[in-house]
Amino acid sequence: MTEHTTQQTTRPVLVTGATGMTGSRVLARLRERGVAVRAASRSSEWGFDWSDPSTWDRVLRGAGAVYLVQNDLDPRAPEFVERAVALGVERVVQLSARGVDGPNYFEYPNDTPAHLVGERAVRASGLEWTILRPGWFSQNFSEGLLSDGVRSGVLRLPTADGATTWIDTEDIAAVAVAALTESGHHGRTYELGGPRALNLSEVAAEISQALGRTIRYEPVSEKEYASGLLAQGWSEAGTDDMVMALSAIRRGLESTYVPGVREALGRDPRGFSDYVARTFHEGWGLS
Repeated sequence: MTEHTTQQTTRPVLVTGATGMTGSRVLARLRERGVAVRAASRSSEWGFDWSDPSTWDRVLRGAGAVYLVQNDLDPRAPEFVERAVALGVERVVQLSARGVDGPNYFEYPNDTPAHLVGERAVRASGLEWTILRPGWFSQNFSEGLLSDGVRSGVLRLPTADGATTWIDTEDIAAVAVAALTESGHHGRTYELGGPRALNLSEVAAEISQALGRTIRYEPVSEKEYASGLLAQGWSEAGTDDMVMALSAIRRGLESTYVPGVREALGRDPRGFSDYVARTFHEGWGLS
């Protein structure tokens, strides 16, 4: 493993997506270290909107490093990275996604995945860069798009018996903060996942035990799942992206252990059981 040393800087770290699942945790960890930060989102103190480039320069000017979380529905990472270079940013840590460089990993028909477009811009920028490629977040079951299924008691997903190495977002944040504040991470692409793969039936069983009530997994077809999202008001583009992303689980592409957490931090990733124990308890989601 590469030896990493902490680098002190008085220039602040810009955290985009500061209210999101990873951004909020990156922000908290940087503050714990006493690092000057700029929390950037549409609702944060540093107002920032991916769809409004007039908000970009203010948050970038004077920043030394950036945690880059793009808007997947309106990806503009190349233009943003260009402005970061022009305004003197030195380091960028990009949140990408597992499998973006794999042929047909997400079954995109023609287009290059937006995260991969962003990766290419980051690599070509001349900045110090680190790319994080996490798989599916454990916290999706408590904070994200799968939490409604946990609350209702039924997880309906088109993943068949496929398994994934669910990654704890605390680990993503720990790797991001290391890359933002230490040496030794430049030019690295970290594939991030948990220590073992679980399918949705196993996930439901673990959460059920912690909650003291039954959560069950109900496999559905992709067509049925897509119809449900559209009925909830999802756009066709967003629905297609979600179905394609979940298809990687169904096809067994998310089940292989990846070593990024150990490579970056020198320790094993947190397990799904640890996440469940920290998060779920009797009465969770019922109030």
